[in-house]
Amino acid sequence: MQSRNFHTGDPAPWFVARSIEQRRFSFDTVAGRYVVLCFLGSAGDAAASAALHVALVKHRRLFDGTNACLLAISIDPEDERQGRLRQSPGIRPIWDIDQTISRLYGAVAGDDLSRYRRFWLVLDPMLRVLRMEPLEHAEAVMAFVAALPEAGIHDGADRRAPILVLPRVFEPDFCRHLIGLYRSHGSEQSGFMLEVDGHTIPAEDMLFKQRRDHRIEHEPTRIAIRERIQARLLPEVWKSFQFSATRLERYIVACYDAGEGGHFQPHRDNTTSVTAHRRFAVTINLNDDYEGGDLRFPEFGLHRYRGPVGGAVVFSCALLHEVTPVTKGIRFATLPFLYDEAAVRQANNRPDQAANR
Repeated sequence: MQSRNFHTGDPAPWFVARSIEQRRFSFDTVAGRYVVLCFLGSAGDAAASAALHVALVKHRRLFDGTNACLLAISIDPEDERQGRLRQSPGIRPIWDIDQTISRLYGAVAGDDLSRYRRFWLVLDPMLRVLRMEPLEHAEAVMAFVAALPEAGIHDGADRRAPILVLPRVFEPDFCRHLIGLYRSHGSEQSGFMLEVDGHTIPAEDMLFKQRRDHRIEHEPTRIAIRERIQARLLPEVWKSFQFSATRLERYIVACYDAGEGGHFQPHRDNTTSVTAHRRFAVTINLNDDYEGGDLRFPEFGLHRYRGPVGGAVVFSCALLHEVTPVTKGIRFATLPFLYDEAAVRQANNRPDQAANR
């Protein structure tokens, strides 16, 4: 790959890599704040060490992890072995020992690592390029980051995520019926799907997600859910997104309990081989006597979203989203996914999915 130049507005390529704390760090999950990528090559290099001193010592306060973060990308195994780079809030070393990320971004061309291209790349909260500078321009990059507006208003607009909020999908009595199923039939810890070495596996991490689910097995209730969604929700999904959903995945009552620290950190719903078919996520609130537990879309600012009781919030599964911690009470919701036959065919034709069959 030839060296590449990035220009303002260009999307930054996504990658998955190993960091100090994570075997599989998904770059796209840092959206929602300014991101500074530092392609340093080796922290043992004098020029790289000087640039890192500027960022990590002189201007450390810029990288609080909330408004801005810095990813230091190293191709030198000695950086890890000797502890030259350390992780802290807002600072994350990325181990790119096989140069996959560096080649993706054009820091490496060919096999001559002595000609490694060291540079800074500043990204906006939607992971689009704001500025590219050589590594020696560290002071100019830090001054640029310091002058940026708060990440939540980075474009100067009162933005809203491209979602649909629709009231009156479930009637109050039906909401109470679903909550009753949860209370009377029990629940289980809810995990998430993780892609590891080309295979999708279930995983649990209470720091990442704390939720309990009841799987609805009662067929009359499942039919009632389908009928309401088909009659009341799908026409509005078509109107808003021009998507004709023909399939519905997952019948659950989900519970985010303040007593258990209920939450779900930023994630996307279609990033593994067994979830790639999902097109739209649906959140239907079943109660409102709780605090916190709102939906937030970090790429689109700080605004929080909550549908009314029995109302739905519908959004693309590709959007980064989180459920903020429930701070008081218990939040109940049902959380189906919408898709169609074309989505299934497309997912089945993915190389990674074919390898799993």
